[in-house]
Amino acid sequence: MNRVIVVVWSCMLITLAGCERHGTYPNRPIVLICPWAAGGGTDRLSHQVAFGLEQQLGVPVNVVNATGGAGVTGHTRGALARPDGYTLTMATVELNMLPHQRMTNISYRDFQPLLMLNADAAALFVRTEAPWANLAELTEAVRNHPGRLKASGTARGGIWHMALAGWLNSLDLGPDDIRWISIGGSAPSLQELLAGGVDVVSCSLPEAQTLLDNQRVRCLGVMSQQRLETYPDVPTFVEQDVDWSMGGWRGIAMPLGAETQVVRTLVDALATMAESPQFIEFMRTAGFNRRIARPAEFERVMAQHHEQFGKLLSNEAFAETSEGRFGPMVFPMAAVSLLVLSMGAIWHGRDKTPRKILNRRIKLTRGGAEMLGIMACVIGFVLVVESAGYLITAAVMSAGLMMMMRVRWYWSLGAGVILAGVTFVVFATVLRVPLPYGWLG
Repeated sequence: MNRVIVVVWSCMLITLAGCERHGTYPNRPIVLICPWAAGGGTDRLSHQVAFGLEQQLGVPVNVVNATGGAGVTGHTRGALARPDGYTLTMATVELNMLPHQRMTNISYRDFQPLLMLNADAAALFVRTEAPWANLAELTEAVRNHPGRLKASGTARGGIWHMALAGWLNSLDLGPDDIRWISIGGSAPSLQELLAGGVDVVSCSLPEAQTLLDNQRVRCLGVMSQQRLETYPDVPTFVEQDVDWSMGGWRGIAMPLGAETQVVRTLVDALATMAESPQFIEFMRTAGFNRRIARPAEFERVMAQHHEQFGKLLSNEAFAETSEGRFGPMVFPMAAVSLLVLSMGAIWHGRDKTPRKILNRRIKLTRGGAEMLGIMACVIGFVLVVESAGYLITAAVMSAGLMMMMRVRWYWSLGAGVILAGVTFVVFATVLRVPLPYGWLG
């Protein structure tokens, strides 16, 4: 049986080795990862960029909202993707904050910056019927009743949370004198504001544009040094005697290691898209502050923000705000600890009768061989999948595992091909997660 498995695997790999097809980039759909919830400013900008890139590159560009972990999920997925140009990320300023908050080791250094598109200042919003007509009245309410009011705008520790906490710190108030409710984006936070679940929302003006136009929310001030051209009627914090300003940036990035020609193609396409009348009109009507920066300048902006947040989050006043409940290694370490404890319990409770020990050793030998075979398949899958592609590797691995379980070879091969094809279609069409094409091009 072992010879049969070796022969089958070798024949399939040799036969399929000539199936690789090379084409000009791009020749298949591109995924644009948005680390934030649907409906928010980052999501709206992501969809506009996807639309513009489709026109420039001639292939579909699908936006995938990979939310969670205050931006950790989306940025990590983008940084660890294959650097083939088919996975892009709408990176946001949280990328400069997460490493300092000890939530991930992913930083701006794990990305190849392509084009910065936008920079927006934070602002504070309340319901139109709220009792606070300006920033001074809200400040007085916070001083008189610390901890009573609730605010949101993003997940705990995100840029809009930092903006609100920094404002409180500038007034010699504690970061938790307004309780922060962690919600995955500005859009659901604003809905919670209208529903009365929170009293204040911290986010950018464009993200609240529709509610402002319908007079359902009121902006108490924007955290910038000067009034914004697109919102000339909104006063700044500085005008209201509060020396505090903060904002965020958004831009397109991809994993490190891409070919120079792929990077050049994407930068040129993004730059052309960013100068198109459609994109400029979208940014104007949506109220986004358009700021275009090519790779070198974009990287400098990220480096400056990284240093700024490093100093800010090391401040004692932000210690509680910047520290997450769980580090990135908590769950892997817990899994390893449980495994060690389980093995120890099995060893301690083993039967020491000679005959039973012999029988157990025979069973363990067979089980150990099967376990080694499974581990070899998994390791082989990881090593080969990028070059050979998911369809080929998954079909071969599935067939090999079934043959190890004494399934006839023709049934194993048929089931392996069907299983690989079905999972590939599910991921590509339903989940919109691209799997490696490999030799199939």
